[in-house]
Amino acid sequence: MRQDRRTRLGILFGGRSGEHEVSLTSAASVIAALDPEAYEIFAAGITPSGRIARPSELKGMLPVELFGRIRPLAAIGTEASVLRVASGAPEEAPPAVGGDGGPEIWFPLLHGPYGEDGTMQGLLEMAGLPYIGCGVLASAAAMDKDLAKRLLAQSGLPVTPSLTVFSRELETGLASVRERAERAWGYPMFSKPANLGSSVGVRKIRRREEFGDAVRDSARYDRKILIEKGIDGRELECAVLGNDDARASVVGEVISAGEFYDYASKYVSTESRLEIPARIDAATADEIRALALRAFAVLDGSGLARVDFFLDRASGGVWINEINTMPGFTPISMYAKLWAAAGVPFAELVRELIRLGLERFEERNSRRVSCG
Repeated sequence: MRQDRRTRLGILFGGRSGEHEVSLTSAASVIAALDPEAYEIFAAGITPSGRIARPSELKGMLPVELFGRIRPLAAIGTEASVLRVASGAPEEAPPAVGGDGGPEIWFPLLHGPYGEDGTMQGLLEMAGLPYIGCGVLASAAAMDKDLAKRLLAQSGLPVTPSLTVFSRELETGLASVRERAERAWGYPMFSKPANLGSSVGVRKIRRREEFGDAVRDSARYDRKILIEKGIDGRELECAVLGNDDARASVVGEVISAGEFYDYASKYVSTESRLEIPARIDAATADEIRALALRAFAVLDGSGLARVDFFLDRASGGVWINEINTMPGFTPISMYAKLWAAAGVPFAELVRELIRLGLERFEERNSRRVSCG
């Protein structure tokens, strides 16, 4: 990537998941923060139905003042790509650009299923396009909180205790599921979809009477539901940056406006705040940073991730809650703020993410795919 011209960066955003609106905010924040003298920004939006947005639709997905800073794309890939996905509206679509004229690398700012779960990463790899962030396996494993917990626990990492149930079990076996959870740890507890983020579908269960409605609500979003032990803990987060030689940021704390950091506390309330660095002792901070790097390595992460923790108020024990392979880049999101506090400003962070994505792409392409 030459340094005597603008970097051509493609932004993929929107998507089919319940985090569509969060993705729009992430994309707008990134576009607004990038220096137009340093970056030529291409954008491809994905509608809630999963279709590549037409330019007229793309206008409605970004703030009006930012639309003039991007080159809208109605296709991902080029005619020479292994795979090319287009909007299906040739009369309205600008020509898809590629080669020396199109994005050098894609930034898939997609959160949740159909974007952060390995599906978009697989599509980009099929199209032979470099991208920022974790690969197919790490993205898919981290998105499925049940699978991620199993992998992390098998590697000896402390994960929040939970049990996994399927939506079909709730039809006739709800009482049995409730009794299993009550025997395991009692109240309070949480229910959440296994494959979603931004606390969508997460419910706190304080007493037996709330159990059925809470679990059924979580099941609206996924066929697999996690029921987790309620931990009276502080919510801490650590950002990871790198490929095989990843490094961890300072540790931050989420001070939630609500009883826990639910969707409303994250994106609606103005009372939630972040405290960076977290007010914890150095030994605990070092433990969290080490656990974040180990979790990233266990899932074979690359590029970036944010690892979320609970610090038990009574025992001081540290629990891994989950790992996010494409954390939010909204104005209130922790990932970029953690690196800024660690001395990595946003412009430098994006440059490093691009470098890491190209490094992983070149490494992947250097491997043989057959013995011929």
